[in-house]
Amino acid sequence: MAKRTKYQEKAIRNYYQNREAIAIQRLQELVTELYLTEGKQRERHWKSLATHLAALGVKQDQIDHLVKQNNPELVANLIKTLEPKQ
Repeated sequence: MAKRTKYQEKAIRNYYQNREAIAIQRLQELVTELYLTEGKQRERHWKSLATHLAALGVKQDQIDHLVKQNNPELVANLIKTLEPKQ
């Protein structure tokens, strides 16, 4: 494995420290996309959304329920509960 510079090490460390916040931000973007898209593109967004929710530790049965309902508002409400309290 190639040796990394200090800058690269710091960038990698920061990514993993902020991975949850990055996933939540991506979920918020995907909810917006769900409101705006239709058809196959919407199905792709749902698939991506399911992947990000699983990475955040949401139970698979809850993810399946959200996808089945096909309602972005339900996902938006879930994201509110996942956001870290400041």
